[in-house]
Amino acid sequence: MPPPRVAASPGSSPIRSNAAYNRSYVVHGRRYHVLPACAGYENRGIASWYGPGFNGHRTSNGEVYNMYAMTAASKVLPLPCWVRVTNLRNGRQVVVKVNDRGPFVANRIIDLSYAAARRLGMIGTGTAIVELQAVDPGRPASNPPPPRAETQGAPRPRLYLQVGAFAQHDNARHLATALKDLGFGPVVVSKLPRADKQTLYAVRLGPLADVSALDAAARKMRSVGIHGFRVRVE
Repeated sequence: MPPPRVAASPGSSPIRSNAAYNRSYVVHGRRYHVLPACAGYENRGIASWYGPGFNGHRTSNGEVYNMYAMTAASKVLPLPCWVRVTNLRNGRQVVVKVNDRGPFVANRIIDLSYAAARRLGMIGTGTAIVELQAVDPGRPASNPPPPRAETQGAPRPRLYLQVGAFAQHDNARHLATALKDLGFGPVVVSKLPRADKQTLYAVRLGPLADVSALDAAARKMRSVGIHGFRVRVE
């Protein structure tokens, strides 16, 4: 069976699933597994950006990083891949070529070039709450519609740290109680419907006021030995 491919923009190369940069890899003792394809990928989370210190260096797929080009780094997307990045607060959007690995800072899902971050209006803050959608620049009519942002009438995006998810409500309730006893709050238990019609009960810390509050809560969790939590944006 041939390796999986995704549509590429004109003049670019398709994904080489057997390339070293598209295999699983380990950074700081953690193993990351690269997705087999970009098609259908959607995710919400926190974006960061990288600039002058990396300008002119080689990216993971061998291209030279240009901080003024529309590119990005992802821990799990195959290279190359194109994603639309929408700032969920101001509605600004960019389409970037993912050609690098990262960010390896906790709680971030994409690292944008300086130019992309500037267009999204996040240079000053350093981060933004975003939605990522895989797109095909060569076939714009096939791309999913962009999400609505807060400035376009959508609710303000809410940040959570999801600490666990359980099939049994009692197990979720016990974890929520333990987190409260450790001084965390607010803690909520939310239902997560699944395609198989079963329900998971997620234990979440939040909503958190902003990215700084989320990072502080994450540091506190790690300090008491809690790991494996995930950022969730609603």
